[in-house]
Amino acid sequence: MSKVRTAVIGAGYLGRFHAQKFASITAAELVGICDIDAASGQVLADECGTAYYADYRDLAGKVDAIVVAADTSAHFSIARFFLEENVHVFVEKPMTSTSDEGRQLTSLAENNRLKLQVGHIERFNPALLSARDRLTGVQFIECHRLAPFKGRSADVNVVLDLMIHDLDVILSLVDGRPALVSAVGISVLTRSVDIANARIEFDTGAIANVTASRVSTGTQRKFRVFHKNQYLSIDFDGGEVQLVSSVTTPDSEPSLNQESWSLEKGDALAAEVNSFIDAIVSDRPCEVTGRDGVAALELAEAIIEDIERRAF
Repeated sequence: MSKVRTAVIGAGYLGRFHAQKFASITAAELVGICDIDAASGQVLADECGTAYYADYRDLAGKVDAIVVAADTSAHFSIARFFLEENVHVFVEKPMTSTSDEGRQLTSLAENNRLKLQVGHIERFNPALLSARDRLTGVQFIECHRLAPFKGRSADVNVVLDLMIHDLDVILSLVDGRPALVSAVGISVLTRSVDIANARIEFDTGAIANVTASRVSTGTQRKFRVFHKNQYLSIDFDGGEVQLVSSVTTPDSEPSLNQESWSLEKGDALAAEVNSFIDAIVSDRPCEVTGRDGVAALELAEAIIEDIERRAF
């Protein structure tokens, strides 16, 4: 197969990073940048040595794959247009504004035999990948994702902005389906929820306690997993992993064995983008499929619904 012709829709914070990655991939050719803001779109196009498009529809017939890094509210219409044009789609998280929209895109992609990858980047985090083989039989998960307010993604609440990263990882690790959700959240700086906590009970008995805030003074991305005779802590931000295991011998009391390792932060976005291109070239399933994106959205919606139910 010749080079995969690609374009990035959205020249904002994430769009810029995507454009840089696609411009550097040997198997891909970045043929365009599209943004309704002509100034920012043209600047990014010039930086990447490619063309600027004001209307994404003008890219029809010129691309094999696109990245949707526009505002969440625009994800569905843009992704649907390209899937109907038989173009592979990488859509940033959250996949769409609603799970129903996500299901429509997933069905369209599957019916047209197209790749639809959702940008849940933590799946490509080296710290998670290094520990994944040990994360079996999960019984309890606790995670904190805290960040200072930056103004980006203010078009969605903190559940769809930040917490959904951890929801996707949790769903990828826990066998079974969410059975009960209890959540609270409040707005602080925006009109939507800026800090939230959710307790998720699965039909297998596993439990996850998840906190996300975009109004914190510092950054924290900690993920802790407990299962029988073992506890594993992952620092998504720093790349540090700690594993504590219970060791029992016939002649002694139980003791704890501790292992820890630190990894280079790596370039998870580059790995994510390369994985998308490889899925197209090799005709294999995407690492994070449309169905995965829908599952994360469905859980996020259940959390938001319970927050709204408790609102006072």
